[in-house]
Order: sequence, then C-alpha cells, then structure tokens
Amino acid sequence: MKVLFINGSPRKNGCTYTALHEIEKILNEEGIETEYVNGPSNVSPCMVCEYCHGKERKGCVKNDIVNETYAKLDECDGIVVGTPVYYAGPSGSLKCFLDRLFYSYPNKSTLNLKAAASISNSRRGGNITSNDVVTRFFSISGMTVITSTYWNDVHGEEPEDVLKDEEAMQTMRNLGRNMAYYIKARKFAKENGIEDPAIEKGKYTNFIR
Repeated sequence: MKVLFINGSPRKNGCTYTALHEIEKILNEEGIETEYVNGPSNVSPCMVCEYCHGKERKGCVKNDIVNETYAKLDECDGIVVGTPVYYAGPSGSLKCFLDRLFYSYPNKSTLNLKAAASISNSRRGGNITSNDVVTRFFSISGMTVITSTYWNDVHGEEPEDVLKDEEAMQTMRNLGRNMAYYIKARKFAKENGIEDPAIEKGKYTNFIR
C-alpha cells in the first residue's frame, strides 16, 4: 500500500510540505508507504497537440516531470496533492502539471476508485477555491475523494506558523487516518472477492449533438 504526495510548492520544505508531512506521519504509522513528487515548477502548459492520445499512447510529447510521474501513479493506491494559495487559486505550475498529467496519463482507467485528497496553505484566504480546483481532477477521473473533519486548510507564512495552527494539524491527521482506512478497506475487499463496480464506456457527446 502506497500513497503519492505531490508538493505543488516551489519551497520543498515550506508550509505546504509541513501540512503534507503531518498526513504522511499518520499513513506511515498505519503501515502505508509514501513517496513525493516535489515542486513541479517550471512546467509549461498543455499545447493540446494530442500526441498523448495517439495510437501508441506514449505520454506527453514534452517528456519531462509529467512523464516521470506515470510510474509513480501506477504504483500508488492514493494521492495527496498540496498547493500554496496564489491569488485565491493553486500554484500556476501545479495547475499546468495536473492538466498535463491527468490528460496524458497512459493508464488513466487505473485511477478509478483510487484514494485522493487535496490540501492547501494560505496566509489568510483562498484555500477553498484552491482545493476545489485540484479536487476536480480527482472527481472527473473517478477517484474517491477522502475527506477529513473540517476543510483541508492550513495557515501560515512559515512552517512554524503552520505547526501552531492546531485545528489544521488535527484536520491533516484525521485526513491521514481516513485515507489509511479507505485504502485498507479497498485492499480487504479485493482480497475477499469484492470487485470494483463495472464502469460503462464508449459514450462521448458534446452540447451541440
């Protein structure tokens, strides 16, 4: 059992990491491995070239950190994405990274029912909109969004500020426990012959036809 952490902050050990690490500690205590993709900065946006949807489906034509993350997604049972808040939204480089990752991932169908959660850090506000943007990637991919006991927000300008946000730290720990429970429950179900629900495919329409 393994969870992939994506730290969307250019500060590898900053406030966002401090919140992610609080979740990580709980997962590790529950016997779940963790791995990081740190600060996917300088990621250029999707060009809509459709290379990734070609017959060979080799991933993104740019062949950078996005492609390097595919194998990590293959191996994990869940992901946690953390972002700092910039102008009431997620990090721009993280948004570009997630746009390309979720669109070009060759094994997209394997994301179905994997555990997923978003957390964010701000000085004061913008967390809810930032988490909402990131969470949409999960819901459109059929992933199971793991909740906690309050909003998945932390506040502070420095890591020590985040640690003083006691309710936020409690929320992170409860998120870790809920994610561990779900991953273990899904593993138990598979081991006892309870298969994932069948997913219908093949219908593709737009608002014109």
